[in-house]
Amino acid sequence: MAEALLWHACRLREGHGVASGRSSASPYPAGTIALQSPLFAARGIDLSPYYPGTLNLGFDDTRWQLSRPDARVEQLHWTDRHPPETFSFWSVALRWQGQAEPLAGLIYWPHPETKRAHHQDPDRLEVLAPWISGIASAQVLELGVDPGRCRRIRPRRLQAQLLEACKFRVLASQEAFFADFERGGQLVPASLRHWLQGVLPQALALSDAELAVVLARARDLYCESGPNGAAPNGAARNGIDGDKTEGSAGLN
Repeated sequence: MAEALLWHACRLREGHGVASGRSSASPYPAGTIALQSPLFAARGIDLSPYYPGTLNLGFDDTRWQLSRPDARVEQLHWTDRHPPETFSFWSVALRWQGQAEPLAGLIYWPHPETKRAHHQDPDRLEVLAPWISGIASAQVLELGVDPGRCRRIRPRRLQAQLLEACKFRVLASQEAFFADFERGGQLVPASLRHWLQGVLPQALALSDAELAVVLARARDLYCESGPNGAAPNGAARNGIDGDKTEGSAGLN
């Protein structure tokens, strides 16, 4: 299995403490995983190999596109405090320096559209794994995923690549470059996405708003008649940054 996985570096982050029941403010003292596990088991999902809490993993400049889960439970009514939720699970592996063999785990994904509280940031994944002694002291871990079903999107990196792809085209064509992609000063996403298919197809993962930011930056940086009438600038101040490193570790 490990040979087919794509590995991504990540760090432990402080979670809400609700899944494990560690938070004193949690309305579920036993933890949500302990409450949900019997209901998942009744639907054929055995969580007994895993600690009843989730590892809260953070990835720099990331959002995840998850598809075709290994298991899915629709509209699980596990509490009277809010409406039923939908959950999906993906088999993954965890490893870190000094670990001889990867540990099997599961991405635990309460669907955001059915989740009323304790939402995760888009760069986070909750992962179920066996209890790991001293895991909070690990500086960097790696999560192994099936790249065909768990796709990591890195918006700032893609925006920077797209800005570079636009650079010489804008320098050569100036405002004419934008004519096919805008109407009345508004982005025409379909036209831009059609162009991207042949130029930088990976940038199709960007949202319309993220694409609009790149076009605005390209006009600002490379058009001679920029917003202040300035000459084209270097990409160093494009505002589309590379990766950033985040801090502390934690368990949810």
